[in-house]
Amino acid sequence: MNAGRTARDRARAELTREIKDTARRQLATDGAERLSLRAVSRELGMVSSALYRYFPSRDELLTALIIDAYDALGEAAEKAAATEDEPLTAWLAVCRAVRGWAKANPHEYALIYGSPVAGYRAPQSTVQPASRVPVALLGILERAQESGLLRVPDDAVEPDGVLVEQVAVLAELAPGVPGKVLLRTGIAWTQLFGLISFELFGQLVGSFDPADAFFETAIGQQARSLGLS
Repeated sequence: MNAGRTARDRARAELTREIKDTARRQLATDGAERLSLRAVSRELGMVSSALYRYFPSRDELLTALIIDAYDALGEAAEKAAATEDEPLTAWLAVCRAVRGWAKANPHEYALIYGSPVAGYRAPQSTVQPASRVPVALLGILERAQESGLLRVPDDAVEPDGVLVEQVAVLAELAPGVPGKVLLRTGIAWTQLFGLISFELFGQLVGSFDPADAFFETAIGQQARSLGLS
């Protein structure tokens, strides 16, 4: 009986993987807006009713793809952070890993950092996977603070007003890092994805294209602005 259940579980896991792989191909050709359970079932040779037993709606399939994308990106960032002992080189390694993953998986990157899908509202289950990259970056800063390698820049601004509450959210993840640095971390994090999005979505054509030197210069300046040197 146990063997039978295990076989069924393996079969279900394999078919779930095939469904998501097919959906990713549809993302690449048609975009997230046109993701269709019926089209996925046709490509797999399944009847729609059978597919609904795995994903009851398009939004549930979309959520599964979003979580997978965030987790894959997060894993790339975490592995990069773990390969370097020195905080500065670790920060740069994570930035490069995020860019590398995005360039290797442009359609999945667009799914999580591109235009919102009309009518779709991401559930709470996407929050933790989405936080893996910023948590990895905050971990590097906390390590730098603990080892005495974080130097708060003289021109860093102390958060005030609503920023105090917003920075407090980051402080829960990196309690030893000064608020001035956490505020700049939020800026650096959004700049990182802005750089990558501009490159992937063709906004640097005619200016900083190819973007390798531009990206390296930018992430180096970001690191220095945080006090990593």
